[in-house]
Amino acid sequence: MTKPVLLRSLAALYFSLISLICFSQTIPSSEIYHQLLQLKETKRVLYIAAHPDDENTRLIAALGNGEHVQVAYLSLTRGDGGQNLLGKELGIELGQIRTQELLRARETDGGRQFFTRAMDFGYSKNPDETLQNWDKQKVLSDVVWVVRNFRPDIIITRFNTIPGGNHGHHTTSAILAEEAFELAADANAFPEQLKHVETWQPRRIFWNSYNFGGEFKASETEKYAVFEVGGFNSLLGETYSQIAANSRTMHKSQGFGATAGVGKAEDHLQFIKGESFDKSAFEGIPDRWKEIPGGVEIESMIQSAIEKFDFKNPPVNLKSLMEIRSKLLALDSKTSWVLEKKAKLDELIFEVLGLNMEFVTNQELGFAGEKIKANLVFSNPSVVLISDVSLKLNGIDYHANSKTVDNNKPLQVPVEFNISEKAPLSQPYWLENPVVDAIYDVKDQHMIGKPFNDMKVGGDLTFKINLQTFKVSIPLEYKYNDQVDGEVKQPFTIVPEIDLEVSDENVFLISGVNPIVTVTVNFSGDIKKGELTFKNLKKSEFEIVGTEDNISQKKKVYSVSFKLNKNEKREVVAQFTTADKKVYDQITHRISYKHIPNLTYFSPASMNLIQEDWKVSGAKIGYIMGAGDDVPAVLSSLGYQVTQVSDFSLTNLSQFKSIVVGIRAYNTNTELAANQQNLMAYVENGGTVVVQYNVSRPLLIEKLGPYPFDISRDRVTVEDSPFTADWNHPILAGPNKITDTDFDGWIQERGLYFETDIAPEYSTPLTFQDPGEDPLNGSLIYAKYGKGTYIYTGISFFRELPAGVPGATKLFINLIEQ
Repeated sequence: MTKPVLLRSLAALYFSLISLICFSQTIPSSEIYHQLLQLKETKRVLYIAAHPDDENTRLIAALGNGEHVQVAYLSLTRGDGGQNLLGKELGIELGQIRTQELLRARETDGGRQFFTRAMDFGYSKNPDETLQNWDKQKVLSDVVWVVRNFRPDIIITRFNTIPGGNHGHHTTSAILAEEAFELAADANAFPEQLKHVETWQPRRIFWNSYNFGGEFKASETEKYAVFEVGGFNSLLGETYSQIAANSRTMHKSQGFGATAGVGKAEDHLQFIKGESFDKSAFEGIPDRWKEIPGGVEIESMIQSAIEKFDFKNPPVNLKSLMEIRSKLLALDSKTSWVLEKKAKLDELIFEVLGLNMEFVTNQELGFAGEKIKANLVFSNPSVVLISDVSLKLNGIDYHANSKTVDNNKPLQVPVEFNISEKAPLSQPYWLENPVVDAIYDVKDQHMIGKPFNDMKVGGDLTFKINLQTFKVSIPLEYKYNDQVDGEVKQPFTIVPEIDLEVSDENVFLISGVNPIVTVTVNFSGDIKKGELTFKNLKKSEFEIVGTEDNISQKKKVYSVSFKLNKNEKREVVAQFTTADKKVYDQITHRISYKHIPNLTYFSPASMNLIQEDWKVSGAKIGYIMGAGDDVPAVLSSLGYQVTQVSDFSLTNLSQFKSIVVGIRAYNTNTELAANQQNLMAYVENGGTVVVQYNVSRPLLIEKLGPYPFDISRDRVTVEDSPFTADWNHPILAGPNKITDTDFDGWIQERGLYFETDIAPEYSTPLTFQDPGEDPLNGSLIYAKYGKGTYIYTGISFFRELPAGVPGATKLFINLIEQ
């Protein structure tokens, strides 16, 4: 590779690192000292597994904070195919949430985070099935890319390569890790990467062996490295178990709140391949400082700073840190780890001075061409003079009026600028292009592996400390005060000047239902004239029956009806074309939870038009919410009168033809659990109850139905898996006759957490079977109880119905109509 390309690549790395570190709150001097110990250490560890929450946070915390090594976690996926305990977000929305939860976890335990382009397509039972969905070479190339960039001394896998009894993604992560261990050093493997990085050979690879649910017993035939992971870190004031529990608790969408273990604990790393060792996993790994000219002197200076560190008056440490920085900047080496040490040292300098730098505005959203008023705030509570503060933004320099900043007198610089007309929208980089074969399409090689986007809106902040120049990439943030939470900062977000909303993602054109779909055109700027049309739809197939302009709210609201000539499912996209021929066809999606930053992404303003001759009563339906799903919206689109149940009295329940219980309701809804007797009495008196899947623990009550059954971990993961059916069963016979074609076109899976040990009072009309496995009859159970009907199902209706799968929707109608 050419030196200019390498330098540009490494410079980008350096400034992306420094932009991550300068906006945290000032930390106690003991933590600054702790980070100084990390500055000296050069060993690196890469931990590899498949999903967010797979990582061993206790080992990461112990290695990073006890051994002071740089630890990173490479998750093959972003957890898109999992479940969500917090709300209804699934798929790519859940992947964004879990990405941010993983970043919060790394902030807690001190690690770094990487990803591949692999999309989590749901549970997989073996690596063969996994690699039928993923392009193995693409995912493997990403693992090799991360190894070559991060350059770890050792690799640790969470799982082993033995198929069976484990998630296929898990096993695959270990297989790819072991292959990447060899290939990262092979110049013939993925040679296109060598324009940007060099080959790298880690010393050894381990499996983080375990025995869930019991004490680990080492094999006498294997070699292990052992780490104490339950110790107490006096500088941080916590045990590694507590740090790990706090990190684990960041995975809130998965319900992984954790309580720390107490006392000693050991983790065993089983040696897989590489250079052998006697006792330590790090045996024979060289000190990187000793491998570069001038490095030994710098390491000696760091050691001196450690020995002379002043805990009571941190700014006293500035002199030694600035001397180290001068030596670091003078190094000829441009390797990535040296650039990271420079960034780490700048972070320490900012922290010993207690600097606070922020670039803030009072609005969260902006669009291309809009003028933004912002404010640069620079606070220096120390007596050390800081001078020549300047912000460069869009080629313009904004200078402070005061030449210096010191003695806790904040400097404020007003900044006004226009968002570039070419500014990209603010959304995760991996969603900019359509997904291809469960692989995110990322064009820029330098973005592969990154946890999230580089800075979209912001500038370069420069200033001097003791004549040394510092440069920091500082993002624009939306800052406000919340009455409950106090100061809140959120990313400044660029959205389209015009976007759309559609009232229904699935529009059912069925007898007795004449849906009028609302399409709303939102204007962030001035109201513009334009025409609403639909891609993939003739003008004769839709009619705009009403238009309402709401100037005060900058909206145009269209009421639209549709007509298709035959039974079919068709996806159409709403488009608003302005007088200057610009076409706007995107929906702005916002995800907001307090434990992560607000998230934004965009999708086409699409709808599924589904023309069918189904029989639907349109009756009153009660819906009991669980962890959250989109099924109620689909039922409303089908013409049902859906009411969320909060009053569990028999008088209230009796008004409903049927009651549907949402996913994981018996895991989360305490009111439901407290009123289970009333729900069963409703069935006994003639009602129909349809209960969707729960997990086996924790259940709020033990008996979910009128007769016993248990919840297993059985599932059928292949969405087009074979099945058998009792076609004469009431559920399949009517009011809509179910046929084998109704099981075509399903997504992700058939179902999960099937029923087992089923009482004889239940019938089981459906049997599903994954390839090579025994048939499972626990996907749906049916029983008459008193005058009514009770149905429990593990079929993934919560995925199929929002996706507009006709056959699954037809089957669910039959469940309700019993």
